Amino acid sequence: MPPIHYRDLTTLDEFAAVVQLERDIWGPAYDDVVPVPILAVSVHTGGILIGAFDDDAGRMIGFVYSLPGIKDGRPTQWSHMAGVLPEYQSRGLGFQLKLLQRERALEAGLDLIQWTYDPLQAMNAHLNFAKLGVVVAEYAENIYGISASPLHGGNPTDRFVADWFVRTARVVDRVGGAAPLAPVMTVERANRAQPAGEWLAPAAVDLALDAKRISVQIPIGFTEMLSRAPELALEWRMATRAIFTAYFGRGYRAVEFFVDRAARQGSYLLVRN
Repeated sequence: MPPIHYRDLTTLDEFAAVVQLERDIWGPAYDDVVPVPILAVSVHTGGILIGAFDDDAGRMIGFVYSLPGIKDGRPTQWSHMAGVLPEYQSRGLGFQLKLLQRERALEAGLDLIQWTYDPLQAMNAHLNFAKLGVVVAEYAENIYGISASPLHGGNPTDRFVADWFVRTARVVDRVGGAAPLAPVMTVERANRAQPAGEWLAPAAVDLALDAKRISVQIPIGFTEMLSRAPELALEWRMATRAIFTAYFGRGYRAVEFFVDRAARQGSYLLVRN
């Protein structure tokens, strides 16, 4: 692996490099890039913008960007974007960028960083829950509208709102490498993933469970499904939208995510608040 270094971004040239990186990561048709003036204003008013650089290639290869926010009357950071070039993914760069973002937030005296992510992206879920220690109690339907990015395949941009309480013992443990709780066996299932050719399809959705712990299954490989089986991807979107909105509305929240690579699926653990 080439030597990678990280630094805060502060100049207009660096902001322009971030804009280009957005297009490189999300595709040339992506027209929702954060432009240079917004990056400049965000940094000037207390936002966090950190780049990852490949020293051998002499270029920026990833970044994390958050802007100041307010939650329940207290200052926070809203982490709007984080991305790494495809050829550098799965090397821990995204995790390192989030750790640096947390450091900056702690230095600023903050307790909470929030962001959205697609709940059907299993590897993102693994990073967010198992390695960072987020919790989720809010589901936003089509929050960004239909995206022009080919990575989204015209699927509604439903998102989890992740709460990262950066000072809690849970987060300290997770970022320090502590493993999440083992999968709970006494758990009721809100749905099941069943084989459908080379894919998994949603089945047996139950919105009326009253258990202390509920599991919600999702497929692994949703990005590929978006491009190769968009109708099935939409079926997953609608099924999980119904599940999460129903149970979050009744006081449940997502606290863990478990990956079963052999079965090509993952599962969220929901508990009552």
